[in-house]
Amino acid sequence: MNEATAKMPSTTSTSQHQTVLGQTVVMKGELSASEDLLIEGQFEGTISLEDHCLTVGADGQVKAEVRARQVVILGTITGKVVAREKVEIRRSGHLIGDLTAGAVAIEEGAYFKGSIDILREEAQEGSQTTSPQSALETSA
Repeated sequence: MNEATAKMPSTTSTSQHQTVLGQTVVMKGELSASEDLLIEGQFEGTISLEDHCLTVGADGQVKAEVRARQVVILGTITGKVVAREKVEIRRSGHLIGDLTAGAVAIEEGAYFKGSIDILREEAQEGSQTTSPQSALETSA
């Protein structure tokens, strides 16, 4: 599994690394990493990149449950996608499945079939602080 991965500097200006699964790579299983991931080949299973970005290249095909900070789709993802910050479906991208994210960008020409749930941290924090207080007021 690790034989097919290669580390190379990310295209961003940070010192983080990006792992690339090449076009000829076909993998199944559970994948987790503490760096950005670019999939140009095929992957089936689960992907967990909690604090990092998953990019599915134009030829990439992913059938998985995905959890990441950010997801950029130029190829195809089939499955549930959860991104803490943002999901971008580019013009050549296809997403078939439910998506939960802080923000969503779908370019003209992209394909999406499923449901969208937008995360709102402010609303969650507000309800958590109000609930205990209102419970105290009613019990007094």
